[in-house]
Amino acid sequence: MKNSKRSVGIVGTGNVGVAGAFALFLERACQEIILVDLNEKRARGEALDLMHGQGLVGRIGVRAGGYSDLAECGVVVVTAGVGQKPGETRLQLLGRNAAVFRSIAKSLDEHSPDSVIVVASNPVDVLTYILQELSERPNERIIGTGTMLDTSRFRTLLGEYYGVNPRSVHGYILAEHGDSEFPAWSTVSIGGCSPIENPIFGKPYHPEELDRLFVQVRDAAYEIIEGKGYTNWAIGLVIAELVRIILDDRKSVQPISVRLNGEYRIQDVCVS
Repeated sequence: MKNSKRSVGIVGTGNVGVAGAFALFLERACQEIILVDLNEKRARGEALDLMHGQGLVGRIGVRAGGYSDLAECGVVVVTAGVGQKPGETRLQLLGRNAAVFRSIAKSLDEHSPDSVIVVASNPVDVLTYILQELSERPNERIIGTGTMLDTSRFRTLLGEYYGVNPRSVHGYILAEHGDSEFPAWSTVSIGGCSPIENPIFGKPYHPEELDRLFVQVRDAAYEIIEGKGYTNWAIGLVIAELVRIILDDRKSVQPISVRLNGEYRIQDVCVS
C-alpha cells in the first residue's frame, strides 16, 4: 500500500543532505521536502535556493523547519553528522557521530513517531543500529542506505568493463558499507548470463581483473574524498531512489542496512 504521507524530511543540510534533497526535487519523488539543521540559516538558504527551481521542475514544496514540522512526513532521512576526512575509515567516524544521534533519536520519536527513518550518515550500519537502540519505534522502521551505493558503483564499473548499460547489469555488494564489504559474484548476471560461467561479449572470465574492479568499488570513497573532500552526488541519488521505493511501496529488493536476528547465522548487527 502506498504511503499517503508524501512529505519527506531531511535532517542535516550538509553535502549529502543537499544532494538528497536535489535528487528528490529533480525526480519529483515527493510532494514536499522539509530541511532540518542546527544551522537554521543554512537550512533556509538551501530551501530557498532549491525552491527557485520550481519554474523548471514543477511545484514541489521545499522549506526549512524544525523537528516539529516532520510530524506528517512519510520518510525522514538522517544525513546529520560530521563528514569523513581523507584517509579516515567510516568506522573511525563512529565516536564523533554517535553522540549526534542521541538527540536526533529523541526528537524524531517525539515529533514523527510514525515515519520510516532512513539513515545515510556514516558509518551507516553502526549508526542504523545505534538509532534503533535509541528509538522507541520498531527496528524495521529504521533502515540504512547500506550498500546501495556500493552496488551502483559495482554495476557501473562492470558495465564499463563489459561495454554494456549499467542498468542491464545485475549483482550486489553485500555486508558492511565499508572496508569489509564483498561482491556476491553468484548474483552477478548480464543479460541473464553469469560472467563467471560464460564469456560476455567475447570477454572470458578473468578473476584477477574482476578482483581489481571490486577493489576500485570498495575504495571509491577514499579516491573521491582525496579529490574533492567528500562524496555526495551518487548517495543523493540513492536517497531519492530509496525514498521513492518506500513511498510508492514498490516491493523492490535492495541491499539496505537492516538488523539481522539469526539470518545467515548473523545475530544482532545491521548489515546489507
